Amino acid sequence: MPEFADPAAFLLLAIPVLIYLAAPAAARSRAVLIVPEGVGRHILAGAEGVKGMPWRSMALPGLVWVLLVIALAGPRQLAPNVALPMTGRDLILAFDLSGSMVRDDFSLDGKPITRFDALKRVGERFARDRAGDRLGLIVFGSEAYAAAAPTFDTGAVADTIRDLVIGISGRATNISDALGLALKRLEASDAQTKVVILLSDGTNNAGSAIPRDVARLAREMGVRVHTIAMAPKTLAEAPEERGVVDAATLQAVADISGGKMFRGKTLDDLEAVAADLDRLEPTARAGLAAETYRELWIWPALLAGLLGLWLGWRRG
Repeated sequence: MPEFADPAAFLLLAIPVLIYLAAPAAARSRAVLIVPEGVGRHILAGAEGVKGMPWRSMALPGLVWVLLVIALAGPRQLAPNVALPMTGRDLILAFDLSGSMVRDDFSLDGKPITRFDALKRVGERFARDRAGDRLGLIVFGSEAYAAAAPTFDTGAVADTIRDLVIGISGRATNISDALGLALKRLEASDAQTKVVILLSDGTNNAGSAIPRDVARLAREMGVRVHTIAMAPKTLAEAPEERGVVDAATLQAVADISGGKMFRGKTLDDLEAVAADLDRLEPTARAGLAAETYRELWIWPALLAGLLGLWLGWRRG
């Protein structure tokens, strides 16, 4: 059933009646407007025509007034609304944007793509599917920066991932500072579960802290760190080759903090990792239901406007 946002507005319906009853009769002792004789006869003829039926002449303007008051009262209808999902989880994504991410050793539909393009493709989709999480984004290279503060607007974070560019944070790989900044963002969090997902394709070669030490701090804070080693080869497999990932360090960070380490050798691997992460730490709880209304005031307002235009055209 429709309801009204401001029922007190209906008191305005009495205003025309009060004015009609309280206004003094107009003095007609002399003319107040000089017009041509033909126009004057037309005006007087119209006045005589409505003299005997004032209520009929006022019916249409009265209807317009009633419709405007109804619109002002704010008719609305409660819209069906599903409770917003909540997981009780704060989740920070930490993405490596170092220079090695431009290597094109991933493929899509048989064509080579860069690691960076693969990251954006999977990362954007992963972020959009995080409904109920409070999601933040850290990007790092030589330095680490907060690209998106933790928010329930996961679509905005996904848009930020889509618009990322290589080089904004430097060309080196500073895993320690990225993890430290993520922990700083979670320091004041009261979420039931706090998670960092750190993706890197290289070796920690910047910053003064050691990744394992930062992982121990994460464990003390109750933060799980899941790591993704994103490269076809690891440092242990090809120690002399450039652009390989230090999977051993990422494994140690995950183990120390109570998380899990994943390998992402191909685009399919990354999509499988995203699916696995979807199933981690299921702490779903009852969501928050928000009352939303479908506003109906536009219809009486529109009808009042159309009747007003017709009334003006009729009397023109």
